[in-house]
Amino acid sequence: MDNTHAKYVSQKISRTRWRPVSYAALQQPEVFASGSWDNEENKVSLWSLVNDEALGVEDEFEGEPQLLCEQKHGGDVMDLQFLDQDRMVTASSTGAVTIFHHNHNTQQLDVSQLWPRAHHYPCDSAPCTGVVCSSPEIVSVGEDGRIVVFAADRGAVVRTIENADSSTIHAVTYLKTTEVLTVNSIGQLKIWDLRQERNSPSQILSQSGDRIPQHCVARHPNQQHIVATGRQDGMLCVWDVRQGANPLSLMEAHAAEIWEVHFHPTNPDHLFTCSEDGSLLHWETSSPSDVPAFLQGGRNSSVMSRSAMAPAGGNQSLVSAWLNGDSSKSRLEATHMLPSQTLSVNSVDVLGQCLICGTDGEAVFVNRQVPV
Repeated sequence: MDNTHAKYVSQKISRTRWRPVSYAALQQPEVFASGSWDNEENKVSLWSLVNDEALGVEDEFEGEPQLLCEQKHGGDVMDLQFLDQDRMVTASSTGAVTIFHHNHNTQQLDVSQLWPRAHHYPCDSAPCTGVVCSSPEIVSVGEDGRIVVFAADRGAVVRTIENADSSTIHAVTYLKTTEVLTVNSIGQLKIWDLRQERNSPSQILSQSGDRIPQHCVARHPNQQHIVATGRQDGMLCVWDVRQGANPLSLMEAHAAEIWEVHFHPTNPDHLFTCSEDGSLLHWETSSPSDVPAFLQGGRNSSVMSRSAMAPAGGNQSLVSAWLNGDSSKSRLEATHMLPSQTLSVNSVDVLGQCLICGTDGEAVFVNRQVPV
C-alpha cells in the first residue's frame, strides 16, 4: 500500500507493539517497541516517529522511525507487551519473563525485574511463549504447559498452575479481570478462573475431531465472550465462549501459520492478521448499499469462504454480527496491507489509524493512515 513505509533494522523482528496513548487526548501513537529473534544477539528496542516538521520533510508520512534506545535480550523475544507507559514485559525462549523500564529523561532501557526460570522442564529451560498484562498483574504461559501469575508491583510470583496443559500453550489473553483464556498446540482453548484454587480449566473449547495447533488469540475489545484465534493451517476462527465447544466461524485467511490476530481496540469492525506466508491482512466490513453503515440497523451475517465474509452492521461489532447468520446485506473483505509478499510477517499491532508490523525480512513496516 502507498501509505506503508519500511524501516530496515538488521534484525529479524518477532514482536512489534505501540506504546499506549491517552484516548481522551485523541493522540496518535508516536513510540513503538520491537523485539527480535534468531539473531546472534537479540534486542528489545524503542522507536520514535519523528515529526515531519522537525525534519523539514514535506511528506504525508511523519518521518522514518528513529531508534530511541535498546537493550540486549537473553534468547528470542517470544512475546512483548506494554505493562504501562514506562514498562514493557517480554517472554523469552530461555523461559525468562522480564520487565524493562524506559527512562524518558536519559532515554535508557533497563531491566527492572527478571524471573529467569519462570518456565522450565525438570532439567532444562522451556520457552516462555506468551505474556498478557493487566497492570500490575502479568500472566505468562509456556512450552512447559505452565501458567504463571506475577505481581509486578511486588516483583513476586503470586500463583503457578504447574500442569495447566500437557501440550505447549502458545498464547494467552484476558477475558475478564480474573479470567484468562489460553490456546495450545492441539487446537484447544481453555478458560481459567484465577479466583479458583483448583488447577484445572473452567471450560475447554475445541473443534470436534480437530487437533490443529492454535498459535494466537485476541479478545474482542467490547464483547468479552468473543475471541478470534489463528491456526497453523492459516484458518482464522471466531468463537463465542458462551455457545459450546465449536467455533462459530472458520475462514481460510492465509496459506500458512497465522502468527498474530488483532481486533482494532476502538473500532472492532476491523481485524488484522499476519502470517508465515508473508502477508498481512486487514479485514473490514463493507456494505453493498450506499447507505452509511451506521444507519443500516439490524444487519446480520454468516460465514463465507476465503476473504469474503458476512459481518456486522448498525452499532454492532463485526464479530457479534457473525453470530446472526444472514449474509445478504453485507460482506467482510480482506485487504493486503504490504506492498508485496515478503518473508514471514510475525507481528502486527494497530492503534488509532497507525499500524506496525515486523518481519523475518529484517524490516518494520509502519502505516499511519489505516482506514478504520
